[in-house]
Amino acid sequence: MSESQSRYSIVERLVKRKLEIMSSKSNLKEEVKKKEQKIGKLKKELENWKKDIQEDIKREERKKDLEIDKSKQEFENLQEQMKDKEKVLDEQIKAIEEALKSIEEISKTSLNIQS
Repeated sequence: MSESQSRYSIVERLVKRKLEIMSSKSNLKEEVKKKEQKIGKLKKELENWKKDIQEDIKREERKKDLEIDKSKQEFENLQEQMKDKEKVLDEQIKAIEEALKSIEEISKTSLNIQS
């Protein structure tokens, strides 16, 4: 009877060990599967990040293009204003020169009259 108990306990230990090994094997497979899923998730996150970055770049490019267009328009407006202002200033200079000539003529005639 002790021999059968001994066999029974050996079988029991072996079955228990087999179950532990099977459980470890299953855990390894589960861990590998989780790592594989994590890789997939990280790849997807990278793709999304790249798309976000591309959209950010496009948005910034549009913003810079608008800034350039606005600056060009301001430049053109300023050039136009400068032309108008130069015309006014040239007219003022001409008027002053004419006034100076008139004063010079008056001075010449008044010198001749006094002499």
